[in-house]
Amino acid sequence: MTTPRIALVTGASRGFGFALAEALAGPDTHILALARTTGGLEELADKIEAKGGASTLIPLDITDEAGLRSMCRAIHDRWGHLDLLIHAAAHATPMSPADMTATKDWDKAMAVNATATQRLIALTRPLLLAAKAGQAVFVTDARAGEKFFGAYGAAKAAQSALIDSYRAETLQTGPKVSTFQPAPMPTALRARFFPGEDRAALASIEAEAARLIKTLTL
Repeated sequence: MTTPRIALVTGASRGFGFALAEALAGPDTHILALARTTGGLEELADKIEAKGGASTLIPLDITDEAGLRSMCRAIHDRWGHLDLLIHAAAHATPMSPADMTATKDWDKAMAVNATATQRLIALTRPLLLAAKAGQAVFVTDARAGEKFFGAYGAAKAAQSALIDSYRAETLQTGPKVSTFQPAPMPTALRARFFPGEDRAALASIEAEAARLIKTLTL
């Protein structure tokens, strides 16, 4: 029996993360689906099963470092490695002028979009290195410098800088590290920023998921 590919997808309960996990699903891949929302994960599990795949649902807040540690330990104990990480989880901070950003909004933007990324990098790298060709993909969003995007833009810029360093540091040693910025899509995250826009004009979430997957070395 062929050993399945082990793929961890964050933000998998809805939107882009959901579409990515569903697109990756198949008999040769075991999806580890991480998100806070249990209902969305259960729906995803049904879709993965319908495609002949298997999944492990991980209802976990991405900022829970102890939970992430337990998850990675469980991955190690069961499979010994991780073939693929796709980090799609993000937090849409309320838009506001830079001088009026609430402390709690700033802190959550940094915790979810930047700090959690660093923790995930640190905890998954040994698992990715244990795979034959481990790779990590980080979904990015360039909002730095745009008005009213101060907290979100700063957090995502910090995330991008971190990932760029990680990629440069691992060129010779692995794992393979890359980023992917999808075209504007009709996700719940985007709706919080642009509630009145014509969503019919946006890119298909499923099409963008397929575009990302084409970039992978599978």
